[in-house]
Amino acid sequence: MGFGDGVTPLIRDQCKDLILTDETLQEIMSRLRSAIETGLSKDHHDSAIVKCFITYIQDLPNGKEKGKFLALDLGGTNFRVLIIHLDENHFDMQSKIYAIPEKIMVGTGEQLFDHIAQCLADFMKEQDVHTEKLPLGFTFSFPLRQVGLTKGLLERWTKGFNCSGVVGLDVVQLLKDALARRNDVQIEVCAILNDTTGTLMSCAWKNPNCKIGIIVGTGSNACYVEKVENAELFDGDKSKPYVIINTEWGAFGDDGALDLILTEYDRTIDSESINPGKQLFEKMISGMYMGELARLALVKFTKEKHMFHGQGSEQLFTKGSFLTKYVSEIESDPPGSFDNCRQILEKLGLGHATEQDCINVRYICECVSRRAAHLVSAGAATLINKMEVNSVTVGVDGSVYRFHPHFHSLMIEKIAALIDTSKYKFDLMLSEDGSGRGAALVAAVACRER
Repeated sequence: MGFGDGVTPLIRDQCKDLILTDETLQEIMSRLRSAIETGLSKDHHDSAIVKCFITYIQDLPNGKEKGKFLALDLGGTNFRVLIIHLDENHFDMQSKIYAIPEKIMVGTGEQLFDHIAQCLADFMKEQDVHTEKLPLGFTFSFPLRQVGLTKGLLERWTKGFNCSGVVGLDVVQLLKDALARRNDVQIEVCAILNDTTGTLMSCAWKNPNCKIGIIVGTGSNACYVEKVENAELFDGDKSKPYVIINTEWGAFGDDGALDLILTEYDRTIDSESINPGKQLFEKMISGMYMGELARLALVKFTKEKHMFHGQGSEQLFTKGSFLTKYVSEIESDPPGSFDNCRQILEKLGLGHATEQDCINVRYICECVSRRAAHLVSAGAATLINKMEVNSVTVGVDGSVYRFHPHFHSLMIEKIAALIDTSKYKFDLMLSEDGSGRGAALVAAVACRER
């Protein structure tokens, strides 16, 4: 069965606004390109929606990095500490996950960094390296304005964090201060980065063609290798030709650039979110919102009596009840089979669903996830066209890309339709632990360069 086979004509018609033609995607690409160029420009950066922060990372791994490196990975309710032993094309990694209690997530910055320093010191003692001075890469996956490889000012907290006394300050210095207060371990912070840069670096270690890193998980973002002369705000080493740019593309559309494709479901999600009017591109793509987009469509069609005999359920009508993983599970059913779909509908109090309902539910999920894959593809194609490199590997990470059964193949097909394949070749590579391994690699490359 192909996409949309057997779907009730009325449902198919109502879902049309979730399907983007290649012409529409080309228009989105042209707007994104222009937003990226604004972010790179000295004169317009302050008002830019897509910020294109400079990472100050100018060298990619070459497989010759050697030694012991630490990495810290902070991007959510847990953080990890890792130690990595690198030898030519071989590495050994030990890591430990530490929780961040809710009271620390909304406490003071000092409490947060004291907690991180405590866990880092404990880990170094467990690994018996507390007497050594080790280089560390720090993955900090919140919007940062970098002013150097080891200096990054927090622009704003996201993902449930709201620690006082951190916004506008250098998070590397806050970590160093916390370690100095303890004075029991020695580390040297060699680099601060976010998870997209880590994704690019961890893929580039295995594949030197990797020049783009994309995250499609709870959120979405991308970074890419840019020519130094195009990065007008770059004030680092101009003798090296390239620097990695962290686009922060999740904010694309916050100025109305995506209004031509926003549906009523997108508008509802945005207005009910904790950050209305912000991160619109991300809200159309990422795992934090995909299940809810599908649920809103299901609710609308149920209330209009086009599905489930017009009989919904308390669960279906509860915000957040249709998880993003349900979209992946429903689309994992083999053609003509609805085992996962029926189990999920049972959980949602919709045991009375007919086979036709199951066909329609699957179609709605497909419309939502295909649109997400096509928007990410338009973003990737924009970067490939902008870089003008003959052969590019795109490193991708994140739960949506990893677990959705068709996301990878949808992206391969759509990127190929949106770039000039006679000029540019590309492939997609799943990143192995970008935020951990990538951070250690950034530190390793910084040490190698010194």
